[in-house]
Amino acid sequence: MESGPAIFAGTVFALFGAGLLLWTGTRVAHRAPVAHGVHPTAAATLTTLAGSGALALAVWCFTRL
Repeated sequence: MESGPAIFAGTVFALFGAGLLLWTGTRVAHRAPVAHGVHPTAAATLTTLAGSGALALAVWCFTRL
């Protein structure tokens, strides 16, 4: 019964992290701004860190099953 919330949270973190990394990679590849009003390198770095952090949280949630 306790594994249900871990599966749900892990799935949400995995989808968010993967989507954020995919979106960031696509924006950088097309030389489009990742965030308006922010230096492109800083925006790409911060969103990559956030996406990687979300994937790390997903892995952590899945190891708690």
